[in-house]
Amino acid sequence: MSTSPAWERQIIESLRAGVPNSGAVDALGSAQTAIEDEFTALLGRVGTGGGMLLGGGFGSGKSHLMRHLGLLARREGYVVSHVVVSKETPLYDPVKVAWAALDRAVLPDGTGPAVENIAAALEPRRAEYGDLMLAVNAPGSEFDARFAATLLLHANCKPQDDFHHAIVRFWAGDNLSTPELRRRLRRMGEKPAIGRVAPAELARQRIRFAAHLMKAAGYRGWIVFFDEVELIARYPLISRAKAYAEIGRWFPSGDTGPRAPVSAVFALTDDFPAAVLDARREKEKLPARLRNRKAAGTAELADRATYGMDVISRALRVLAPPDDTELDHAYRRIKELHGAAYDWSPPDVPGLARSGSNRMRQYVRAWINEWDLVRLDPSYRPHTRADRLPADLYGAE
Repeated sequence: MSTSPAWERQIIESLRAGVPNSGAVDALGSAQTAIEDEFTALLGRVGTGGGMLLGGGFGSGKSHLMRHLGLLARREGYVVSHVVVSKETPLYDPVKVAWAALDRAVLPDGTGPAVENIAAALEPRRAEYGDLMLAVNAPGSEFDARFAATLLLHANCKPQDDFHHAIVRFWAGDNLSTPELRRRLRRMGEKPAIGRVAPAELARQRIRFAAHLMKAAGYRGWIVFFDEVELIARYPLISRAKAYAEIGRWFPSGDTGPRAPVSAVFALTDDFPAAVLDARREKEKLPARLRNRKAAGTAELADRATYGMDVISRALRVLAPPDDTELDHAYRRIKELHGAAYDWSPPDVPGLARSGSNRMRQYVRAWINEWDLVRLDPSYRPHTRADRLPADLYGAE
């Protein structure tokens, strides 16, 4: 790892912006030991269902923790994706979610693009490829015929063939010509049974299929991190319900048959259950409004959304506030990084008065800002105060 001033400056700037890069995460680590232990246990059961939901206020370190957990997962041999919920990637749209998760997938060694490298590592003559075929064709796997067909064609297609590339791009989220797929199968003597499938369902299957691909290529599985999930509170009714339903799909209940080696970790504000699900009576009103519409599929959507909301209520793990030990460690480490970044010896600065109501990001920003000012004027004596401004985080119902 580089220790040049440019590297330290990148870390300082990422901390200043509140968007920690991998260097900052690696340098500071995490003191959320209970959550880290639970995540380690999750890694041990990937493929048996379940996930995690992390809660914390803005600036409490959720994004930092997610990046830290992602590094841990990669060190254990997992492929990792970080997806930020946004207008471009709304949680209610499985097609856009699958595309983002696959596009941002990072292999344990950090190389990319992930799907292309995974496809290149597949060896049709090895047992893992046979296991992959069995998983896709297993009773109850519910994979569309396109996935088994593309595996068969991939095993019998030369890498320089344009259709070989088209198959890999299909696995990564692109469309694939159905007529061409049927034609290729007929040339092999196969009877194509390629029907129609809804794009949303195909996208959900593509995530599960990609996880099996990763396993066949020698990786332990796939962990997908979703950040800023609280934005779903601003969606209109149907989109909100679909988003809750999509969260619920990552936490299957009971025996739902074979599962792919993939799990998800969601991060949202810690007051979401109280402020949205309870205070707005979302768990009562949303299903009732859906059922009153009496449109096709709304009753099933109401049930799935209710289950997703129940998962959020019972499974949310709230980040512990930083204690003196964590603050002391962060202060010393950031002081070292600031000194190395700007080739000086930073003096001690007061920063924010320690309080249980302050967020980690506030402490970090205060320290960095004060060192910046003192570096410019050594006689300056900084004093930082934190004020809270009212904000409507979730929008009108």
